[in-house]
Amino acid sequence: MTLIRTELNLVMIALTFLTRIPSPILINFSQSSLNQASRYFPLIGFLVGIITAGIYWVFAKFLPSDIAIVISMIMSLLLTGGFHEDGLADTCDGLGGGFERSHKLSIMKDSRIGTYGALAVWSVLTLKFLLLSHMQEVVIALLVAHPLSRTVSTMMIPLLPYVQDAEQSKSKPLAESQNHLDWVIALLIGSLSLLMVSHLAVALVVVLSILMVIARAFLLRQIGGFTGDTLGGLQQVAEIIIYLVIIAGSTSI
Repeated sequence: MTLIRTELNLVMIALTFLTRIPSPILINFSQSSLNQASRYFPLIGFLVGIITAGIYWVFAKFLPSDIAIVISMIMSLLLTGGFHEDGLADTCDGLGGGFERSHKLSIMKDSRIGTYGALAVWSVLTLKFLLLSHMQEVVIALLVAHPLSRTVSTMMIPLLPYVQDAEQSKSKPLAESQNHLDWVIALLIGSLSLLMVSHLAVALVVVLSILMVIARAFLLRQIGGFTGDTLGGLQQVAEIIIYLVIIAGSTSI
């Protein structure tokens, strides 16, 4: 029972960290527990995917598919509080507007959104809408993309050093090293989403692995590691790429 309570506590920490959904139980929070809770980030992705896919499925019954997609996207933003989109905006503002590493990190800490960030969020939301609008099985796409994209950002944590000011970081506890068990559990949970598109599993793994290699090299060159914002930005990019692969690789999805 102690093990079950411990793991349930980690799930609830992951839930409240990545979404606006309140925990139904009292959480025993610590920095190390949030670091361990990263093993369940893909699981929270499944939850977001199930809710958004369910919203789409319900509204698509009596509304045009395009409108149902927009409602589903709005629900995703409400569920997460735009957590990952905010990270994307801060990342683009910092990397686009800064010249030196310290300047880039300083811009990322600024709560105001700049031109680069606004354009990035607009572009990503527009791309999501267009890509989902060209899919016959939007439900499957959402159920795959949400957990798998969060798996990609979670996998990046042990591959890069943490570089932001710990006092102002959204993912400060994640700066500590993940153990192998956290990494493996996250990978296994996220990989379950591939079962829904098994014919595209190899393509998705290859393309997302290439994305991680490129992202790692790019972030090392730009700021010397990762921040919470860059993880959010990576999740958004991975989600877009997953939709692209699904469209390119299958006429039935």
